[in-house]
Amino acid sequence: MLSYWISIVLGIVEGLTEFLPVSSTGHMILTQALLGIPEDNEMLKIFEIVIQLGAIMAIVVLYWNRILRLFGLKKDPTRVGKKKLNLIHILIGIVPAGVVGLLFNNVVDKYLFNPKMVVISLIAGGILLILAEKSNAPKTAVELDDITYRQAFYIGLYQILSVVWPGFSRSGATIAGGMLSGVTRGASADFTFIMAVPLMFAASGLSILKSHEMFTMDIAGFFAVGFIVSFIVALLAVVTFIKLVSSIKLTYFAYYRFVVATLFALYFFVL
Repeated sequence: MLSYWISIVLGIVEGLTEFLPVSSTGHMILTQALLGIPEDNEMLKIFEIVIQLGAIMAIVVLYWNRILRLFGLKKDPTRVGKKKLNLIHILIGIVPAGVVGLLFNNVVDKYLFNPKMVVISLIAGGILLILAEKSNAPKTAVELDDITYRQAFYIGLYQILSVVWPGFSRSGATIAGGMLSGVTRGASADFTFIMAVPLMFAASGLSILKSHEMFTMDIAGFFAVGFIVSFIVALLAVVTFIKLVSSIKLTYFAYYRFVVATLFALYFFVL
């Protein structure tokens, strides 16, 4: 079961979908089903956490200078005397989802983490993307440093959707939430990626601590391959998305989600 080609395939899927507004959860569930991997495979659940860390490390690399500025370890001469993004923005953005996640994580895993719910959330998330793109809300935050504390909080509230609704897409919810709150598409994406670092590190770290006894040397290679593949693919995916985000409308991702939801429904409920 734990072959390297499965590690590579799942690493590619995770890296491609984690930071795009298409739902990595939905894609991972569908991919595992197509590969014939049982839903209750505990080892694969831990593997998903490991490759998710690979994807988040790509964000750390890409936004390294920005992260250093957040902690005051690097100065930006172009922002002297001007408002700028700081750790309070990030904290405000992650607290709502963090609190809800801690309170309802077990409930979500037990009752909502299933194919039917993912199909519904893929469609609902796609509708939110379309609403965000069609919104005429004036964009008061053109760049990342223009985001206000209130906008950071609103984005954090939208992020809750991805916590309680598997398959909704964290990046999709927060990018759309940012646009509906008056933040441009590009600035919303940047904030989404940076905000993901502490939230995902915390969630992944907690899961790993709970399951640390499952990490043995005989699966180290399988995990390492998936981690590396996820890191490289996520790096390429995010770089491409950042370059194209100003010109690619969210509606295209919404239509893609509808197609995946249809395939999902056909596979699990018809075929």
